[in-house]
Amino acid sequence: MGREEVIGHHLRYDRADEFMEIVLGHWDAWEDDAIVQDKASGLFARPDKVRRLDYQGRYFGSRGPFTVPRSAQGHPVIIQAGSSGRGKLFGARWGEVIFVVYPNVEVGKRDYAQFKADVARFGRDPDQVKITHLINTVAAETKAEAEDKWAEIEKLPLEIDALSLLSEALNFDFARKGMDQPFTESELEEMSGLQGIRDRVVSGGGKKNPTVRDFIRISGRGRVHNPIMGGPKEVADQLEQWFAAPACDGFVLSATHVPGAYEDFVRFVVPELQRRGLFRNDYTGTTLRENLGLPRPQIGAWHVSR
Repeated sequence: MGREEVIGHHLRYDRADEFMEIVLGHWDAWEDDAIVQDKASGLFARPDKVRRLDYQGRYFGSRGPFTVPRSAQGHPVIIQAGSSGRGKLFGARWGEVIFVVYPNVEVGKRDYAQFKADVARFGRDPDQVKITHLINTVAAETKAEAEDKWAEIEKLPLEIDALSLLSEALNFDFARKGMDQPFTESELEEMSGLQGIRDRVVSGGGKKNPTVRDFIRISGRGRVHNPIMGGPKEVADQLEQWFAAPACDGFVLSATHVPGAYEDFVRFVVPELQRRGLFRNDYTGTTLRENLGLPRPQIGAWHVSR
C-alpha cells in the first residue's frame, strides 16, 4: 500500500518474518496470571508477568509491552497460503493452518510429507500445523443429478475472467501478449505476484516459455477443474481418500457457484462424513483454535528480541 513498486518476492518474506516476530512478541507480552486487579493495593498487574519487547530489525522497529492481555486463544490462529519455495518455508516457520492446492493425491502425499518435515526442522510439532487442501464439490442426491448440475456450471466462466484474475494474481498485464505468444524469460521473471501459480504453469506444461493460453489452461484461474462430483457416497469416498493417504489434514471448500454449492455440501455430504466418523457432530470448544484441534500456545514460545 502506498509504494511505487512491489517489493521483491524474497524480500517480502524477509519483511514478513520480522512482522511475525513483532506481533507474536506483543501477543505474548502478558502472562496468563499477570492481572491482579487489587483495588486495595492499587495493583492492576504484576510487572514481572508482563514482558517488554524492544525489537529493531531491518524493516521494522517496535516497543512493547502490548496494551491488552492475551485472548482466550492465546493469540489468533496463523493461517498461511504461499506455494513458492520461500512461501513454504515461511509457512513451516509460522503457520498453524496452511492453505494448499494439490493437483492429485500422489502429489499431495509427497508435498504433505515434505512440508511436515520442514515444520519439524524449525523445531515445531508437525501435528500442530494443519494442512488444508482446496476442493470444489458438485454434490447432489445422486451422481446423475450432480453431473447435470456440472454441465450447467461449466458454461459459466469466460476467458476474460481468467485473464483478469491472472493479471491480478501475478501483477502482470496479460493483455500485453497474444493468446498463443510465448512469454520470454524476462517476462516470467517480471511476474512479481503469486509465483507459485507461475511455477506450476511452467512445470505442469513442460514448456520453458508457456503462452497466455497455457496459463489459462494449466492454472485453472477463473475455472473449476476436476471437481469432486457425485452423490454423498462418491464425494465422501474421495475426501476420505485424501484424508487417509495422508495428503491433507482437512479441506477448504470453495463454491462452484453461489447460492447453492455450500448448501448442497452441508445437505448431502456432511451427514455421510459424520456417519463414517470423519466429521464432528458437535463443536469441540468455543474458539476457532479449539475446533481446529490446535493447542493454546505457550507464553514466550514465539518471543524473539533483537
